[in-house]
Amino acid sequence: MDRRYFLKGLGTTLALPYMNSLQGDVKKDHQNNKMLFLSFGWGVTKQSWYPNSKQRGADYELSEGLKPLARHKKDFSLILGTEHQFNKQGHWGSTMFLTGANRYAVPGQSFSNTISCDQIAAQAWGANNRFSSLQFDCAKASSSGHGPGLSMSWNRSGKPMAGMQNPVLVYNKLFGNEGMSIAEKQELISKRGSSLDAILSDAKTVSKKLNSEDKDKLNEYFDSVREIELQLSKEQAWLGKAKPKAPLQEPQKGLKGYDEIKIMYDLLVAALQTDSTRVITYRQPVESLLQSLDVGITSHNMSHYGQGDRLAVSKLRDEKQSELLAYLMDRMKQVKDVNGVSLFDSTTLVYGSNISTSHTLTNCPVLVAGNKNILKLGEHKIMPNGTPLNNLWLTLLNANGLKQKSFGDSTGMIEDILV
Repeated sequence: MDRRYFLKGLGTTLALPYMNSLQGDVKKDHQNNKMLFLSFGWGVTKQSWYPNSKQRGADYELSEGLKPLARHKKDFSLILGTEHQFNKQGHWGSTMFLTGANRYAVPGQSFSNTISCDQIAAQAWGANNRFSSLQFDCAKASSSGHGPGLSMSWNRSGKPMAGMQNPVLVYNKLFGNEGMSIAEKQELISKRGSSLDAILSDAKTVSKKLNSEDKDKLNEYFDSVREIELQLSKEQAWLGKAKPKAPLQEPQKGLKGYDEIKIMYDLLVAALQTDSTRVITYRQPVESLLQSLDVGITSHNMSHYGQGDRLAVSKLRDEKQSELLAYLMDRMKQVKDVNGVSLFDSTTLVYGSNISTSHTLTNCPVLVAGNKNILKLGEHKIMPNGTPLNNLWLTLLNANGLKQKSFGDSTGMIEDILV
């Protein structure tokens, strides 16, 4: 909290944005790294999104699908050729994207997951922010090729973390007035805490009567309760501290597709700008994106492109997604964080999908951008066949100071993407 200026009075605290005139007094904390993960379903168009495989390193030509990113070419790298060996579900573009888990790893269960890499960062960094992490999401995610889950994020027990499915929800969470006095909030937090205490007491009594399998289930339940306890503790700590002033207007209701993604990008920039969080995931829409472009083909049918209209729509999808990503990079370069550093230069930005094209799950399309202090940017890299995508997550975590010996099925670091 010492990185920022605050106004105090009447029992509240209001954080000031970064201001040039105060620059000499603001502590330069270059370790205030952030992580941003963006995913899309149904992959990309194989013929026109992937650059020529013979052109590697910095001397490569942008593909048709990546051309809208030309002005940022030196500021991102393509890390291609990776995969999640356990993922066999061609409709799950995001479910295991940040975990690489084996859904059948737990005997007797048809689905299980593990912690997502963003939550490793959230656990380490989240103590001094109002939100340890934020999950942005879209409505009807399965129609957009994302698969099971409530967002891209999965907690330490491998349980889904709920996401916010429209810009108005996000805006109100970040900047809205909850309509309660401090005393009313305190009473609500106390009641919720008392309820949890009673539930835990009953659960501990019940555990004595359970077999080992049911005790495992109860332990999962305890983990979920601990997550709630941590959230209650955080709410208590931030009680009386006013939310930051919104650097943008409240979004219109009912935005869909292209405009929805664009305002969501504005909101995630605002969340990072105000230091409300340092970790964000966004599972963005594909189905409504096509609808907003007046396309009559569903996103699933588009993913089975061959020639003709479906191929044309798939290429249009790539173009518009790259156009929006270029807009996000523009905004992140323009806006400074609480230390006076551009958001782009203090954030590790990941953009990709667990699906490469159609329902193919190898050679995942992944773009990494942002923090030039740790990342070697402007390059086209192709990993050896069978390289775990978790090697990339392991590398990015360690590069951001989050020391991990391994992550999921990782086999090692990808050292040559780091400075």
